[in-house]
Amino acid sequence: MGLSEASGPRDTQALLSTTQAMELRRRDYHVERPLLNQEQLEELGHQGSVPGTHQWRTWLQCSHARARALLLQWLPVLAWLPQYPVRDWLLGDLLSGLSVAIMQLPQGLAYALLAGLPPVFGLYSSFYPVLIYFLFGTSRHISVGTFAVVSVMVGSVTESLAPNERYLQASNSTVNETARDADPVQVASTLSVLVGLFQVGLGLVHFGFVVTYLSEPLVRAYTTAASVHVFVSQLKYVFGLHLSSHSGPLSLIYTVLEVCWKLPQSVVGTVVTAAVAGVVLVVVKLLNNKLQQHLPIPIPGELLTLIGATGISYGVGLKHRFGVDVVGNIPAGLLPPKAPSPKLFTKLLGNAFTIAVVGFAIAISLGKTFALRHGYRVDSNQELVALGLSNFVGGIFQCFPVSCSMSRSLVQESSGGNTQVAGAVSSLFILLIIIKLGELFQDLPKAVLAATIIVNLKGMLMQFTDICSLWKANRADLLIWLATFVATILLNLDLGLMVAVVFSLLLLVVRTQLPHYSVLGQLPGTDIYRDVAEYSEAREVPGVKIFRSSTTVYFANAEFYSDTLKQRCGVDVDHLISQKKLLLRKQEQLRLKQVRKEKKLQKQAASSKDTSVSINVNTSLKDIKSHNLEDSKPKQVSPGNKLEDTASSGQEDAKAPDMSTLKALGLPQPDFHSLVLDLGALSFVDTVCLKSLRNIFHDFQEIEVEVYMAACHSPVITQLEAGHFFDASITKKHLFASVHDAVTFALQHPKSGPDSPVLVTKL
Repeated sequence: MGLSEASGPRDTQALLSTTQAMELRRRDYHVERPLLNQEQLEELGHQGSVPGTHQWRTWLQCSHARARALLLQWLPVLAWLPQYPVRDWLLGDLLSGLSVAIMQLPQGLAYALLAGLPPVFGLYSSFYPVLIYFLFGTSRHISVGTFAVVSVMVGSVTESLAPNERYLQASNSTVNETARDADPVQVASTLSVLVGLFQVGLGLVHFGFVVTYLSEPLVRAYTTAASVHVFVSQLKYVFGLHLSSHSGPLSLIYTVLEVCWKLPQSVVGTVVTAAVAGVVLVVVKLLNNKLQQHLPIPIPGELLTLIGATGISYGVGLKHRFGVDVVGNIPAGLLPPKAPSPKLFTKLLGNAFTIAVVGFAIAISLGKTFALRHGYRVDSNQELVALGLSNFVGGIFQCFPVSCSMSRSLVQESSGGNTQVAGAVSSLFILLIIIKLGELFQDLPKAVLAATIIVNLKGMLMQFTDICSLWKANRADLLIWLATFVATILLNLDLGLMVAVVFSLLLLVVRTQLPHYSVLGQLPGTDIYRDVAEYSEAREVPGVKIFRSSTTVYFANAEFYSDTLKQRCGVDVDHLISQKKLLLRKQEQLRLKQVRKEKKLQKQAASSKDTSVSINVNTSLKDIKSHNLEDSKPKQVSPGNKLEDTASSGQEDAKAPDMSTLKALGLPQPDFHSLVLDLGALSFVDTVCLKSLRNIFHDFQEIEVEVYMAACHSPVITQLEAGHFFDASITKKHLFASVHDAVTFALQHPKSGPDSPVLVTKL
């Protein structure tokens, strides 16, 4: 015991000594390596072309393994259902499916009203699509079925193509209910088939990436605006009003104005019924939030409210005594399949594509959220196929388009759901209601369904708080949010989404046109370079300018990149080049003038010599030799003739200074001899970028500044080679693996000249 106590402090001291030694060793750690330009890097790394792969060969392979892989890919239920852990997951999925079905019953009835259809079709749309998604979907937790945003989009289509005014009977101004219900159902089912075809087609061509163009602020703003549409569409059921149908731009504004105009005509019984139902639903939701930790499943407030409201309506006679509008006839059993109407295809194409994209965007965003939380993968293309088949089959059985419900998905996850077995259980429960129990809800007031919808909009309406958070976090995303919301409110749901996507893409282009440009300096004692405007300790390397752009250079911002580069360098490059060319042109003109003058003098001397020879015929041979000897001596010329003599004498030309340099021409010289372009942000290169980079090289070489490029990625280098960027004046020796390599090389090889500084900066 005593020995162990004595050895303890010694072991601790030894451990501390080892830790301190490792810390000191870590402080002294440094890396030394040679400078690497692109040619040396390729030689060192043995760069070679990647062997080409022929994907079509894999597609055309036929084997048992490939057939099995394709079957499991297109029918994912065969992959996970045989491995389903019954003991661990079955009870949770059963309880979750029951909870979702309890929510899906009132939501299905209510959202059918949003779509402008009889409520029973909401039950059909809660059965067929859920069962199909169980077979083909890859998300374990999302609840497919009726959704408010998609339902109101369908409602705008049915109201425009099958308005209620069309079915008014002239004799007594009553509505022909049979025709009024049949035509919207045909429009909605045909729309569902088209939506399904679009989604399946996009999934087969792997077009799942289209959702990436719908950013989170755009989707949240769109759903917020859609919730406002939903809220306004339910006001006629809350107040018991009969409104004319409005569609197209500003339809929401017209509806609100009409509601305000007809408020004195409200049915008091309907308003009281909606208010009582709304209060009950809010109280139950507050209790669920308070008792969340103590309840195994949430209290089914919607179901209890529907049952209670139906019983009260039947017992009191709300329809006959107080004029409260009720659901009416709910036929028992399923409807036979019915082919869509081809005549409606051309009218519904635009709306179908919009609904297909919106429905998929909401479903995949929720699916990826749950997949990330629970550690599995969701295939976006297979999700498109699964949703498309759900809508297509549902359309054949007279359902309207569906998507994923946020509230039901959260309940399915929180109540213990692990797989889509919960969805299958909920669909079977809905089937039981359709066959046996649906007719019990015939006396359910529509005001209660409207109250259910409005109360469930709380989550989406709370997204208005995004304005405050985006104001603090990102003003550009806030601009997208506001533009999407305003466009969707004013232009309706289909045109609003189109305008929002176009605005988002234009804003993206503008943001890439105006990136952050910076001149970099070196942090003391490191090989790290940062913006000198942001880091007070960053110092520019003497004689070297380092320039970086925060985004790639392409046709939209290449000119701005060049202009900003010249501006940040502190040198008016274009003016300097023009002055240099002007002086060189004057120098050339002076030289040519001197050459012509010399030739003229030589001709005059030759003619005078010939004259003297012809007159003095008796000149002695000695005089001629002496005269020739004098002619062979160098002549004294004026300073203006020095350029001619320098050009004609090779030996003197080697000794004389270059008269085309900036100093010789009397022009100001840049205070740096090398320019390093940090191109680490380049992700691709187009032809405009190639021309811009080539012009930068030539312009700065004109003012005696050597240009180097650094940190280019391999695909960018490949595109530079394919664009014939490298030539005799621009080689791969101008391209370096890192900014530090380029700076070090520039310091070791400054631009030759009489005033080049002797640099001893330690890097």
